[in-house]
Amino acid sequence: MDHAGPHRDTARHRHAPERGVFRDALRLAAGQRRAEMNLKGKALLAACAVSIAGLSALWLATDGGRALTSESARRLRALAATGAVPPSVLEDSRGREILLRSRADVVTLVEFIYTTCPTVCQSAGDAFFKVRSRVLQTPKLAQSVRMLSISFDVEKDGPDRLDDYARGHEADGQMWKVVRARRDGLPGLLDAFGVVVIPNPAYGYTHNAAIHVVRQDGHLAGIYDLEDIDGVMANVRNLVGPAT
Repeated sequence: MDHAGPHRDTARHRHAPERGVFRDALRLAAGQRRAEMNLKGKALLAACAVSIAGLSALWLATDGGRALTSESARRLRALAATGAVPPSVLEDSRGREILLRSRADVVTLVEFIYTTCPTVCQSAGDAFFKVRSRVLQTPKLAQSVRMLSISFDVEKDGPDRLDDYARGHEADGQMWKVVRARRDGLPGLLDAFGVVVIPNPAYGYTHNAAIHVVRQDGHLAGIYDLEDIDGVMANVRNLVGPAT
């Protein structure tokens, strides 16, 4: 007779619950791993969706990837516009009307400023001084180019401030005029050039700074960094034609 049998049965019965608990623990751990993998998968999908949305926004904001900065994008949009810039009426320091587009045979250079700007607007004035000096070297260019420093601060830039800015940068009032926009025409004027002006409590305004070349028919022909005097002059010479 096998006396060990009952003892083995007792051992099996004693360990059976333990094995069941172990199997349950394994199933629970496996379930937790599957849940974690599902969560990670969902997180990955969400991250991919966010990335795709971000790339799509970047693609749209940079004109299909052609521009990698907001300034480059705004220049591309402004230059791609099919219409001419508006025939805006501006005012000089004497209150006289100055037309943005005065003659069909003249190239107009435009920059946007406000006279109390301590930084970039002073650089804009310096850039125009250099351009004017280069233009005056060629009589044909001197007869075919006009320059406008246009203030968008219509509330504060009155006659005295316009005159101070003109004197500070040696604007002659003939080829190069310092003027201000009119309140009712300002939004359309800024929009036509793609210029954004944002009030900044620290020092006045944040805005785009560039030299805009308007060809004889009123369409934008180029937008240049303030330092790119050579680029401005090359465009002007191309529009005016060879010197005679």
